[in-house]
Amino acid sequence: MIDHPPAQAATSLATLLARPESRTLDFKRISGKQHRMYEAVCAFANTEGGFLVIGVGDAKAMKPGDKQQSRLFGIEENLEGFDNFRAELLTRFSPPITRLHWMRLPCTLHNGHAGHVVVLWVEKSDQIHSVVNNGTWTRMDASNRMLSAAEIAELAYQRGVRSAVAETVPVKLTLLETDTWRTFVAARGLRSGTFAEQLLRIGLADEVDGEVRPSRAAVLLFADEPGSLLAAHDTRADIRVMVYDGKQPVPGATPNLRKPAKTVRGPLVHQIDEAVKLVLDELAAGLTLAGSGFKAKHVYPERVVKEAIVNAVIHRDYRLNRDIFVRIFDDRIEVESPGLFPGRITADNIDKVGSKARNPLIAQNLREFPVAPNIDAGEGVKMMFSEMAAAKLYPPQYRQSPDAAVETVTVTLLNLERPSVWDEVDDWIDRNGPIGNANLREIAGWDTLTASRQLRNWVSQGLLEPLPAASRQQARYTKPSKDGKGQNSLSWGFDIESEN
Repeated sequence: MIDHPPAQAATSLATLLARPESRTLDFKRISGKQHRMYEAVCAFANTEGGFLVIGVGDAKAMKPGDKQQSRLFGIEENLEGFDNFRAELLTRFSPPITRLHWMRLPCTLHNGHAGHVVVLWVEKSDQIHSVVNNGTWTRMDASNRMLSAAEIAELAYQRGVRSAVAETVPVKLTLLETDTWRTFVAARGLRSGTFAEQLLRIGLADEVDGEVRPSRAAVLLFADEPGSLLAAHDTRADIRVMVYDGKQPVPGATPNLRKPAKTVRGPLVHQIDEAVKLVLDELAAGLTLAGSGFKAKHVYPERVVKEAIVNAVIHRDYRLNRDIFVRIFDDRIEVESPGLFPGRITADNIDKVGSKARNPLIAQNLREFPVAPNIDAGEGVKMMFSEMAAAKLYPPQYRQSPDAAVETVTVTLLNLERPSVWDEVDDWIDRNGPIGNANLREIAGWDTLTASRQLRNWVSQGLLEPLPAASRQQARYTKPSKDGKGQNSLSWGFDIESEN
């Protein structure tokens, strides 16, 4: 337990109390039903991670005119119960949840006595956890819900515990014995056995009712038209490249496409090569800014563009009936991949955690081609952040859409030079919470008008979002919620450390 919190802990507690329960925040009194606390921990680990604040009552129980202090009951309300809760956390889950971090915050309780609130940060897990004898839980907008057996199976796919590409599909083997296969098999050094035996040997096929069937990965890797073959199984596998006139898509009968959209088909190794070449050729030609006549030069590092496309192909969820979309606008590129973040990756930690292979069969076998597209071996995302920083551009912006008709992860590369002050603002929000005009003036030494203009620019670029405020003078801004649910989970204004 961290018994000596940083100096800003009191401010942080006030920030916590001002926020409603959300996908990443829950409040519980230790005197209540403790099984609800185990359910919350399980739900956070199975969803996007989150903060369980122990010793705080529900805001809904407050009466008009009550101060936030009336919610503070502290762990002192039931110290024995709190000790039991901590001790039993190690045995209450299957498999065990290990990425737990604690902080003890001193405060004045509702009765005027000194006490403590404890914050438990539960990291998103790369496994699926259940409360022993009490089911498997997930986090909703502001509550927890037990999953059915079918929902647990769905979560296994979403989390990357199971991969759809490892499953067999009823596709004729002869459709996979292509030039791409011959190139692969020569590089791989497979010399003996029949085609079916070779696929079985490297784990890209299995026997079903006495018949050798290829895995979905084999179809994607070697078939000339994998998207067409898998369409019968409600799966798409192509890439759509779209170039827009302006900074936003205009829906309707006459969309603002600069040219007809292009569909990239074929084995994955060729899809990657063709899509990368297509996008880089577009960028090299430059884009005439809509309505201005001026030409915009795109300055993204080529390695970053390629890695964004490679990651979309390798890590997408191939159960989902949606193509990958690459959208080129005047000021950015967006690469949208079907599926959610696998493992314990979130939009907030992807630059530190790196990538997790949702589809190991695809990642491993793509490396066997003579010219492998995925050579970074899990370090590609970190490289993207490093290269964008070296080019003095904003870091890649990741977000996921868990409630869309088809779940997606989108990475946005902004074609905008990053002012040096942004790094300080980014760090300030992580440490202190939402930022205002006065804070930015202090950081950058700007006047009120310049700071206001830059804050609006960051909002329009999707880097910040405004919080509700009574007036423009009181306006404050935070980094946007990257999964469409709740607040940026790490912007709490204090550092939570592991209990070691």
